[in-house]
Amino acid sequence: MSVVGLGTWQLGADWGDVEEADAIAVLDAAVESGVTFFDTADVYGDGRSEQLIGRYLKDRPDAGIFVATKMGRRAEQRPENYSLDNFRAWNDRSRANLGVDTLDLVQLHCPPTAVYDSDALYDALDTMVAEQRIAHYAVSVETCDEALTAIARPGVASVQIILNPFRLKPLEKVLPAAAAAGVGIIARVPLASGLLSGKYTRETVFAADDHRAYNRHGEAFDQGETFSGVDYETGLEAAVEFAALAPEGATPAQTALRWIIQQPGVTSVIPGARSVEQARANAAAAALPELPPAVLDGVRDLYDRRIRAQVHHRW
Repeated sequence: MSVVGLGTWQLGADWGDVEEADAIAVLDAAVESGVTFFDTADVYGDGRSEQLIGRYLKDRPDAGIFVATKMGRRAEQRPENYSLDNFRAWNDRSRANLGVDTLDLVQLHCPPTAVYDSDALYDALDTMVAEQRIAHYAVSVETCDEALTAIARPGVASVQIILNPFRLKPLEKVLPAAAAAGVGIIARVPLASGLLSGKYTRETVFAADDHRAYNRHGEAFDQGETFSGVDYETGLEAAVEFAALAPEGATPAQTALRWIIQQPGVTSVIPGARSVEQARANAAAAALPELPPAVLDGVRDLYDRRIRAQVHHRW
């Protein structure tokens, strides 16, 4: 799969409205730019994101796209709901939405922490593979401790985790452990919900149905998913400093993506895109030259001065 994939949360909901034609155009632009990996979930737009991808793949059966989806958020977040019966029901729905018999990769969608220690859970996932409902299973996590618990399980193919220049903690233990175990790393929230693009200001207004308006303090789901858990004012100031680190010929967003790609053990990074131009620019980050040591040192210094105190102890 491509080192830059496409996150498709924004094609379902929670980022404001996206018309179907615009969504298909984004998928097209990404594929034309070399992307071969889409990441989605069964709850993005209550299945709309999966359905759009399914329609796209039906019209382009030879596109060679690897699709990862997620399950677990269609029920109350209690460990007992992560059962084989629920897995089968959720899986039936996702397979129908995507129009496939076997899902390429299914990730548990940030389940309760206790779930990661359940032997019965992994037995159920192994059963799903044996029944050819899924080819591989994985986890999408909120914390580094959850990631390390999952990596220790032999059947886990990959871990999806927040990783960006404003979230460095996974570099300490998670990425080395994953590399040693042969577990993939999928880096999400790579632009800190757009902060790292350098395009937002104090005057920026987000739509009421955009999580960047309604989840800044974790009102609806984990705060780390919105602006990477960084206070918006702090993030704006830090983003200005980050933009100054961008090398000639690269935007701040591309620099952030290039930084992630460069981290040892990263399999793919999954920025979202709401426009054709964003999809193309994100994919182009894969071809950028490696960032020099001065930029890498600048990212670490910025994190230590501006960001660490807010996020490092939480996730």
